[in-house]
Amino acid sequence: MLSARPATVPSQAIDWSGLGWMYLFFWYFSGITQLLLQFTGFVNFFPFGQAAFMSLLWLVPPLLFPRRTRTIAALIGVVLWFFSLFSLGFFCIYKQEFSQSVIFIIFESNQAEASEYVAQYFVWWMLPALMAYSAGAAWLWTRIRPVWLARRQAAVLSALILAFLFVFPLFKPLVIKGSSLEKAREELEENMEPAVPWQMLIGYSQYRQQLRNMQSLLEGNARIPPLANLQDSTAGLPATLVLVLGESTNRQHMSLYGYPRPTTPQLDGMRDQLLVFEQVYAPRPFTIEVLQQVLTFADQENPDLYLTRPSLMNIMKQAGYQSYWITNQQTMTKRNTMLTTFSRQTDKQYYLNFSRSQNSRQYDEVVLEPFQEILRDPEPRKFIVVHLLGTHAKYEYRYPSAYARFSGREGLPEALSSKQVAVSNDYDNAVLYNDFVVSSLIRMLAAARLNSLLVYFSDHGEDVYDSTGHQVLGRSEGKPTLPMYAIPFIVWNSEQWRAAHPRTYPREVLDRRYSTSHFIHTWSDLVGLRFDDFDASKSLISRDFKERALLVGSPAQPGSLIDLRSMMPRPATR
Repeated sequence: MLSARPATVPSQAIDWSGLGWMYLFFWYFSGITQLLLQFTGFVNFFPFGQAAFMSLLWLVPPLLFPRRTRTIAALIGVVLWFFSLFSLGFFCIYKQEFSQSVIFIIFESNQAEASEYVAQYFVWWMLPALMAYSAGAAWLWTRIRPVWLARRQAAVLSALILAFLFVFPLFKPLVIKGSSLEKAREELEENMEPAVPWQMLIGYSQYRQQLRNMQSLLEGNARIPPLANLQDSTAGLPATLVLVLGESTNRQHMSLYGYPRPTTPQLDGMRDQLLVFEQVYAPRPFTIEVLQQVLTFADQENPDLYLTRPSLMNIMKQAGYQSYWITNQQTMTKRNTMLTTFSRQTDKQYYLNFSRSQNSRQYDEVVLEPFQEILRDPEPRKFIVVHLLGTHAKYEYRYPSAYARFSGREGLPEALSSKQVAVSNDYDNAVLYNDFVVSSLIRMLAAARLNSLLVYFSDHGEDVYDSTGHQVLGRSEGKPTLPMYAIPFIVWNSEQWRAAHPRTYPREVLDRRYSTSHFIHTWSDLVGLRFDDFDASKSLISRDFKERALLVGSPAQPGSLIDLRSMMPRPATR
């Protein structure tokens, strides 16, 4: 039962100051970390706003039971304080937002790794910082006082808060968008996640669900029989093979491919060391769907073979390679479960991106240190996958300020608006930074003086006002344009590899039209693997290569597949 308002307080008055102090106390536990993230420019405004909204929830109990305000606030505060330590501590170490990817890493780490983590990252200032943070919460609690409202006022205000936080967010997807209840629930959880304690509670729930999905996929993969009659021309010899997977990089924005702006100066400078393939295309404009084909025997006409045939990681293990996966992509999210499953098919994984949202600053140079660590590993035969965040939208988050080189209209179509110019500059700056990362990987591999090979290509492209009319931005499978699928594809070989594998590639080989849906055959050909199902006609570098339709679109609707060749002119004769 609601307690009565003291007779000395006018019934029509609302203690707005008291309400403000109460809200500030509850906001503090989510807001401080979000405020720090805003100051560092690591994330966009969305999580900060959602944390502020969700903090309104804790006003309801003290509004309904004002006589117990301080006790209720203390109990809620202790819980929020405890959960906030995870997100605040994670920010202090990584300058990133806490997410379910972090929970994945925590629960997948053993005790020894946890001890090393504490020893490596604990510094003296963390204890006084924790004490200052806790003292701030305690001081705010001392400012809390009951906010007395009439029974009906308290009930109505509480109902409005709950409706604002839970009913309205469900109404839009369910009623206006016509989404499923599951989809509406996911959107609601996304709104709640930036605030404590939901970061941990929802994150853990999602982690458990995605873990079950991943385990099911891994168990299915473990039951797949190995390749028949696998032969390796370099069997028993030391070799370091590197596959660098880019993200959202359109080769038409790379000076390596003739773009007028100098966006790839590092790769341009080592062009004589590279095989630069001019006409390679992605089959899909989405990362997961592309890699389900790139890393397996699946293709546009047989999209489910990734479930029943060995993956590239399985093949390399069968060939006797120690395998590694370095990724700056998000790890354990619903969308990325397949990526994490692929990564777990390797022997050792380095998960470097714990962001809850792609719209956050996480630069690809983080892959360089673990890459160098692996190169120092005495293991003689290594297969390394490096998965970059590349030039994924939002482009402004993909490069540090030192790479903000393009700012004007020079080199851009005159028809672009000022806003389009700004977006194009961000994208080109992201390409410039991507050039630094990819070239750094090549230089590090060259410096190691190993018998080595590196292949780099992007999962798909991105239309950044490149197609006719200059109005398209991003990717849309329903409205395909060439830039969405036009990707860079380069190969680098060490001196030792070239000496052991003397091979020349005529100009016509570099001009071949090719879909990465058949990449597993090209990779096998490059590294000297043969097996019963190897198809030389699907290898980009084989003398038996056969040009095929460049099918794009969703294979779930075979009738909608389009041959990308119908959208392009024939390459000029050189």
